[in-house]
Amino acid sequence: MSHDDHRAEVREFLSSRRARVAPEQAGLAAYGGNRRVKGLRREEVAMLAGVSVDYYVRLERGNLSGASDGVLDSLAGALQLDEAEREHLFSLARAAGPARRRTHARTGAVRPAVQQMLDAIGDAPAWVCNGRHDILASNRMGRALYAPVFADPRRPANTTRFIYLDPAARDFFVDWERVANDAAAMLRLEAGRNPHDRELIQLVGELSTRSELFRGRWASHDVVFHRSGRKRLRHPVVGQLDLSFESMKLPSEPVLYLNVYTAPAGSPTADALRLLSSWAATQDAEQLPEPDRAGAESRGEA
Repeated sequence: MSHDDHRAEVREFLSSRRARVAPEQAGLAAYGGNRRVKGLRREEVAMLAGVSVDYYVRLERGNLSGASDGVLDSLAGALQLDEAEREHLFSLARAAGPARRRTHARTGAVRPAVQQMLDAIGDAPAWVCNGRHDILASNRMGRALYAPVFADPRRPANTTRFIYLDPAARDFFVDWERVANDAAAMLRLEAGRNPHDRELIQLVGELSTRSELFRGRWASHDVVFHRSGRKRLRHPVVGQLDLSFESMKLPSEPVLYLNVYTAPAGSPTADALRLLSSWAATQDAEQLPEPDRAGAESRGEA
């Protein structure tokens, strides 16, 4: 990201957050019925943050260089930023400072121990992805659950590319609108953390070129965490699934995320996951080379 691009990113993020906060929400009296700006005025944000108007104007013009943590905290409070938005603001400020060693999200294979961990999670779909939503490793249940995503031969499989560019995504995700919003917002958060990630820049460029819907969501500058929640899928083999998910950073490789999907014991979704497991085993057996399949049959594994 160039210097000018970064300043534009800061400007658009701060101005969009300012426009979202009505004076009444900030505890201010809204004098007059014809305000020329949507949301708060710059001078109102400056007053709420405890900084001069000139200084806030400089910040909103894209110059976060040198802004202290205290100023950023005050600004986050004045704009009523949530946790994800606050982190994004701090990421933008870090990117405005002196150049640091860049950390790139991996695109290749994960360590063997990570794959072993995934394989040990036998009953639940699980996979590891990076901040660009590239699926770098998965267990058998994960590949079966996201079979429509893996149907694209391009590797690594990318869930956001699937969401926006594959028509099958609208059938696969029951709550496609919410999923699409979250996917773009998560990528925006990652872009703040790693503004010089070339693969991420290329992905955003591809999605912006090919999807008008993505362009609109990207322009909103929304950011969101994806730590836990509910995901409803319409699987082509086992039908509708109502799943809970947990997403967590790997302590040994904090640019990677482990995602695990589960369902309450005895629920219809738990029964469907058992069917999915049987289907996945059949698919694996059918894909074995002939010598390996014969060996599996002799051992009673097929």
